[in-house]
Amino acid sequence: MSSQIVSGTGNQSTEISMADFVIGSEPFYAPNGDEVEIFEAAWKQRLPILLKGPTGCGKTRFVEYMSWRLGKGRNRNPWPLVAVNCHEDMSAADLVGRYLLQESGTVWLDGPLTIAVRNGALCYLDEIVEARKDTTVVIHSLTDYRRYLPIERLGTVLRAHDDFMLVISYNPQYQSSLKELKRSTRQRFTVIEFDYPPIEKEAVIVARESGVDNETAERLAVLGSKLRSAQDETGVDPPSTRLLVYAARLIENGVSPRRACMTSVVNAITDDPVSTEAGGHIVSAIFPGE
Repeated sequence: MSSQIVSGTGNQSTEISMADFVIGSEPFYAPNGDEVEIFEAAWKQRLPILLKGPTGCGKTRFVEYMSWRLGKGRNRNPWPLVAVNCHEDMSAADLVGRYLLQESGTVWLDGPLTIAVRNGALCYLDEIVEARKDTTVVIHSLTDYRRYLPIERLGTVLRAHDDFMLVISYNPQYQSSLKELKRSTRQRFTVIEFDYPPIEKEAVIVARESGVDNETAERLAVLGSKLRSAQDETGVDPPSTRLLVYAARLIENGVSPRRACMTSVVNAITDDPVSTEAGGHIVSAIFPGE
């Protein structure tokens, strides 16, 4: 079934090439459980998915991988990925679309969510709780049996393409009374929980993403694990796998391991002098004399 306008009309100001949204080559992703199988089962039933977990633990890479993997299995037809990094100034209009004034007159420009709904793409809204409250309301009708997107400014209701799928993510560790995912929204999704991988798997990821040797990658994974374990004592944010990869890349380019870990990991997770010193001791214990 193709997407269709149920009522009303609207002209797009530009032609959208969905080829621009296709993941061209296989992203590296190391599964940490049954998340691949759960995603594939949800896709077959067109169920929306919520990815819940700390920052930098692989949620975005997982979505990129699934876009590539499922696209490869669709009779070799790629499955476009429309990814949106949500922020505090983002409104429903930023997702759905708006009228723009051009020399030729007023034209309608689809937002990223509408592009995905029309063209049967995988739409990923990263850190959805960072956006304004009205953005969660607009996705509700896409997350149940209706699967349509109301576009109030056009006076239309857009039926979702059969291949459309919605995935959102959020980090529960950063929730507050002002930024939390409403229960009415959360209960519309199949939830896949993410966490940082175990040391041996994180070492593989760090080595693969940076090019450092296996021993250095394992030490960096141990560093990440120890800093996360000390979170309750130090009060600092747990370091992401991404930060460990950054440190590894510095090391691969000639920066000393201790200096790379301080600049890319410890200094990135805290500004407190006491916590910085404590983190430095952990780094020195793992990379003594280096």
